[in-house]
Amino acid sequence: MPLLQQSLLKQDIGHLRIIAGFWGIELESADSDSALEELCASLLDLEAITETMDILPAEARSALNVLVESSGKMEWVIFARKYGEIREMGAGRRDRERPHMKPISVAEILFYRGFIAKAFFDSGKGAQEFAYIPEDLLELIGELENVKEGEEIKKVSEPLGRPATPLEKAFEIPATDHILDEATTYLAALRMGKTDFMPDPQLIALLTSAKLVNKDIPQTEAVKKFLEAPRSEALGMLFSAWLDSPTFDELRLIPSLVCEGEWKNQPLVTREFLMDLVNSIPQNKWWSLPAFLRAIKEKFPDFQRPAGDYDSWFIKRASDGQFLRGFAYWDSVDGALVKYFIQLLHWLGRVNLAAPEEGKEATAFFLPAPALSSIEGSFDEKKEENDALRFSKGGKIVVSSNGRISVSRYFSRAVRYQISRFCEWDDQKQDDYIYSVSARSLRRAGEQGLKAEQLLAMLVKYTNGTVPPAMVKALKRWEEHGAEARVENLLVLRVSRPEVMEEMRSSKAGKFLGELLSPTAVIVKSGAIEKVMAALAELGLLAEVKE
Repeated sequence: MPLLQQSLLKQDIGHLRIIAGFWGIELESADSDSALEELCASLLDLEAITETMDILPAEARSALNVLVESSGKMEWVIFARKYGEIREMGAGRRDRERPHMKPISVAEILFYRGFIAKAFFDSGKGAQEFAYIPEDLLELIGELENVKEGEEIKKVSEPLGRPATPLEKAFEIPATDHILDEATTYLAALRMGKTDFMPDPQLIALLTSAKLVNKDIPQTEAVKKFLEAPRSEALGMLFSAWLDSPTFDELRLIPSLVCEGEWKNQPLVTREFLMDLVNSIPQNKWWSLPAFLRAIKEKFPDFQRPAGDYDSWFIKRASDGQFLRGFAYWDSVDGALVKYFIQLLHWLGRVNLAAPEEGKEATAFFLPAPALSSIEGSFDEKKEENDALRFSKGGKIVVSSNGRISVSRYFSRAVRYQISRFCEWDDQKQDDYIYSVSARSLRRAGEQGLKAEQLLAMLVKYTNGTVPPAMVKALKRWEEHGAEARVENLLVLRVSRPEVMEEMRSSKAGKFLGELLSPTAVIVKSGAIEKVMAALAELGLLAEVKE
């Protein structure tokens, strides 16, 4: 590609002075040739390039990054489609209209700063016009890229944003470890084959990343280790799995967005970068979330975008199907990802949130010690569970004589997991999970190799023998005899006299009748009511159906 001096050779001195002005240079030369040499000598300087690139508008910096990633050049048609055209005008019109002060495109921003030029190059399709970065300028930008990683580390070591205002942190939303209870419930549902229980997609993705689930199948040994671990340790297991997962894709899990197409992002790289930013925030101090977002947009807008590409990712707004392409939608996509990231840290028990008032969107976050990079949880040791033989934090199991079982969420998760597999699930009440034993639930448990005597043994063990006698008797009788009573919905045909019943049973309608309940009442087989009504009509009997 042409060098910088060759790229600017045809430009008049007015154009050269425009470029010099953007670089903070005052040209002393009065003729074009001398001014060109003076300008190129000043521009081809690492410090000058760094300073000028740092003050580029975010969208212009993104476009420049795209060109660098494309080996310094791109077909003009493609470049202009993304970043706009450069208006053609002579020196007189240029000096009158001053397009460099009111650029209509990203391309004009870069052009009037000397970062790009246009030229025809040979390609597989013949001679094509390209946008390009002059060769010697590109090499120096490349040198800057080589030290970019070290510079990024230095930059992110300083916290972005500012402390939260009193209004931003007015209503506090403490972090919890409820994710452990959600995970326990979902693992039990999978084990039971409960298709009606659907958790948030992020929980499924997390348990898959933690290798607790593989294609909707719980992994027995891993699940056992997770359920039996103390709460802080189990929380650390989930946090560590998320932190290191290359497959947990936060962008595709944001509820407000729909991602389509075959494009790929790098969730692990993005997560590591955002974790560095969050870890730079002072611990034990409320921090403004809106200010944090603004600082990321200003300093690191392309944190998740390869080469600053805002067009090739097909992302729609879930509410109305609007495609969100281009840097103009940064807040709706990239900003939404940062918010979701902070919410995930809250969900994983690592960050407290706050809002102006209850029910409002979070506007502040708080990092309690220890540091987020620690795998150990941030909860007090007193909140950990004891083993299954002891109660923790007053958690207990209560069994009623009518088959109802209440299990505190503070009780052993491993025990609740096992009990739930024998039961019907009722609605949760505050910190208690409510279950009920039924013939159907015991039959379903039996199909999985579980026995009623196992449930009875657990209940006796973990309630210190306070299981009501009626429940003990019911479980023992089920083990011996199975279901001894049945409740079902039936259609019953009632007639006025036994003679009518005999006539019905002797007719062709008899094959649709079931068990005789009395001389004047009989069960109608399922789905046969219309046929029985027709048969009655043929016998000269009109019947009515009562719901």
